[in-house]
Amino acid sequence: MDLQLKDKVILVTGGSKGIGHGISMILAAEGAIPVIIGRDENSMLEVVADIENNGGKASYSMAELTDPEQCRLAVETAVEKYGKIDGVVNNAGINDGVGLENGNYEDFLRSINRNLTHYYLMAHYALPELKKTQGSIVNIGSKTSVTGQGGTSGYAASNGGRNAITREWAVELLPYNIRVNAVIVAECYTPLYDRWIKTFDNPEEKLKSITDKIPLGQRMTTAEEIASTVAFLLSNRSSHTTGQLLFVDGGYTHLDRSIS
Repeated sequence: MDLQLKDKVILVTGGSKGIGHGISMILAAEGAIPVIIGRDENSMLEVVADIENNGGKASYSMAELTDPEQCRLAVETAVEKYGKIDGVVNNAGINDGVGLENGNYEDFLRSINRNLTHYYLMAHYALPELKKTQGSIVNIGSKTSVTGQGGTSGYAASNGGRNAITREWAVELLPYNIRVNAVIVAECYTPLYDRWIKTFDNPEEKLKSITDKIPLGQRMTTAEEIASTVAFLLSNRSSHTTGQLLFVDGGYTHLDRSIS
């Protein structure tokens, strides 16, 4: 299926690592132009070079996403370079373990800013261009918004907020034909996930205990599987889909664990 994404300019926060990296690569393979936004210049340069070496187009903008002005400048830079924005993928974030019992006010607010506030900022600053192109927004979320995890109040609250603003923006932006959807992730093996697994005394045993509970195939979701759904939601092939929370998780969140 041709997703008709050729030369569509898509902002991707955190688009050089993990799930974001997968999104950037799939978009480029579909002919889109991912503009990667983040603070790790070396990793962004590597991804852009990789895409270009494979015949695609990409660029990047440096930004600390907790800084509103840097978010604004990143969007402005993309518009200056390409003259338009066709889509936004809000992806950057970190499960930072700010819990209720062992957390505090400052860390909780910092977690909200690291995981939710920049979703609003990027969409807000990109909106004038999205109105011109009747573009699309995809927010990446987490199962923690509906299942809980324990010990991660800030991250869970942020993901609950991501779900809510997805539905809210879908309503607000109806007059502009701007579609807004979310892809909800459960267990996807990324470098951050690998780092977490390695904190356990027996990482392989811990990983198996998780994958054994994933109903479809008893395996992790890949970044490419998430990215493919994102690309579809950004494309006109999903032209009557808005306000949806799509769980790309092998049935982990909603299927009865007793079947696995």
